Amino acid sequence: MVENVYLITENPDKIKSAKKAFEDTNINLKHIDENYPEIQASSSLKIARYTVTKALEDHNKPVIREDHSIYLNAIPGFPGPYMSYFDENIPAEKLLKLLEGEKDRSGYFEIGTVLGLPNGEIREYEFKVPIKIAKEIKGNQRNWDRVMMLKDSEKTFAESNNASRLDIWNQNYRKIAKELTK
Repeated sequence: MVENVYLITENPDKIKSAKKAFEDTNINLKHIDENYPEIQASSSLKIARYTVTKALEDHNKPVIREDHSIYLNAIPGFPGPYMSYFDENIPAEKLLKLLEGEKDRSGYFEIGTVLGLPNGEIREYEFKVPIKIAKEIKGNQRNWDRVMMLKDSEKTFAESNNASRLDIWNQNYRKIAKELTK
């Protein structure tokens, strides 16, 4: 059984998700406080795998990296793994304008998580979270969070509590925690 596992992220929401997934295990979740470059790639798994591979070279410890992409059905491939860039540079108002007249405002988050073990083994985990884009801006927090919502919700991420969604976002972390406690 693994005693410690090291998370590579500076995102406080990913840290909360991972902590919740490991809270009922005997595994200590620790943080690697290094800034690894985030490559541009076509999927969340490729981005996470690159970082895990580099971290294993530096640390030789069990490491986890997670990456999120978002895909909108009305605009195939957009924004994909470039979500952060578009969220920072395209106001939610412009996103709504892009989707004006579109009947299908749905899409999904792709959550790719990679576990790297000191023996060189790489394990990959992936799942999708269905979402939709509101027709108007709701809430005050973060740019695209004001228009994105879970598929079956009427509240945008900006209007709802992050803690209420932790069990949705931490599915890969839970799978890893379960595997590492065997």
